[in-house]
Amino acid sequence: MLSKQDLKQIELKGISEEQINNQLEEFKTGFPYLKLEAAASIANGGILAPEESKRNDYVETWKQYKGEGHKIVKFVPASGAASRMFKDMFAFVDAPYDVPTTDFEKKYFDQIENFAFFGALDEACKKNEGKGVRELIADGNYKAVAANMLRKEGLNYGQLPKGMLLFHKYDEGARTPMEEHLVEAALYASSNGEANVHFTVSHEHIEFFQKKVAEKEEGLAKKHNVRYNISFSEQKPSTDTVAANADNTPFRNDDGTLLFRPGGHGALIQNLNDIDADVIFIKNIDNVVPDRLKADTVEYKQLIAGVLVALQKKAFGYLNILDGEPTEEQLAEIAAFVEKDLCCKPTSEKPTAAYLREKLNRPMRVCGMVKNVGEPGGGPFLTYNQDGTVSLQILESSQIDKSNAEYMKMFTSGTHFNPVDLVCAVKDYKGQPFDLPAFVDKSTGFISSKSKNGKELRALELPGLWNGAMSNWNTVFVEVPLSTFNPVKTVNDLLREQHQ
Repeated sequence: MLSKQDLKQIELKGISEEQINNQLEEFKTGFPYLKLEAAASIANGGILAPEESKRNDYVETWKQYKGEGHKIVKFVPASGAASRMFKDMFAFVDAPYDVPTTDFEKKYFDQIENFAFFGALDEACKKNEGKGVRELIADGNYKAVAANMLRKEGLNYGQLPKGMLLFHKYDEGARTPMEEHLVEAALYASSNGEANVHFTVSHEHIEFFQKKVAEKEEGLAKKHNVRYNISFSEQKPSTDTVAANADNTPFRNDDGTLLFRPGGHGALIQNLNDIDADVIFIKNIDNVVPDRLKADTVEYKQLIAGVLVALQKKAFGYLNILDGEPTEEQLAEIAAFVEKDLCCKPTSEKPTAAYLREKLNRPMRVCGMVKNVGEPGGGPFLTYNQDGTVSLQILESSQIDKSNAEYMKMFTSGTHFNPVDLVCAVKDYKGQPFDLPAFVDKSTGFISSKSKNGKELRALELPGLWNGAMSNWNTVFVEVPLSTFNPVKTVNDLLREQHQ
């Protein structure tokens, strides 16, 4: 099936023939749905909701940990253009009408001066059209305004990554999400006077991203009295997946070469694995707020980090006990910790020392969960693992059998959902880094329908970064307030009070 040209192409990407054959087989067999026990909730113990005094204790635990010289990194997936954010405005520019017609378009133009990028857009319009935004709108030339926001000769927001768009206004000038993440790193993820931040950036944007970071780094470092160590990586070509036709044969470009597609955010487990750190925070690039609203974010980031390091300390202590000859009482105590604190339910009533060691000696993550208010996204579940145990997992709707009424009820009536708010411990009790790809559940990828040049194709996504890629980690969920979740999915989301 694969020609010599194909083999040369995949070799250049760092992919083996066996991997391609496995991917093509996955198109044929599909991926199994996961077996669920229940949606995680506060009521069933799947989600922690600490009282105020306990929250304060966890925050102090984190502050103490930071003072002990550990290396902390803030990991921000920032790849990809923001084109989906401007879908409605692209449609307006191409529409057969010339004035705002939909509610979305009307809101955009009615409140255009409230966008943090208004000043930059006004300058772009004056340069390219000879008139500012207000004059163009007064003339009825709305499309020129939208085009100057979207296109290369203007702000180029239709192609730039979200991290480079102006999100928030300040007296000293507007800030991008990239800058907001640098500020956050200084406020809760710095230690030894250093704030380490790692951005994953797409290849076509990395130079621009680095240039913008270099422009802003010094001023923010001075303001927050830290030294920044900022690094970048790209999604590795070896994590791309081959596309397939409807009959599951390889999809080919017009020149006969194989078509590869990015493997989704699950590919970033490789980038995460390359980072040398004791603790890593993960949060999406667009989930940021201005300084006036950062207090909740900072408090709860410290809270979930405190939960993480408190649990890790106990796990490390138990692993050291297991290195010796633990008594029956000690084994019972360790088993209770694994089941109750780490929410990992065994298959037998009397877990063995070998089982307890296996469950304790693996990466750990604490994930913030917000109350469900109908936002799209995955949710927290108690899920059966391949070894028959039950543990906490973050699932997307694609992983759930929609023909199973009981499972769908769990998914639709769940009390919380996943805002992508993680803090991870990635070294073992002897200080050695875990090999993170070894903890991926490879059976949790999924297949989606896409198109290329008008031709339908099937695309294969790797197990998601916070889904299957972390399936075999110890996982704990903690309730965090909705005020810590403020994503920007469309340009008009920037008009919400939380971004003003």
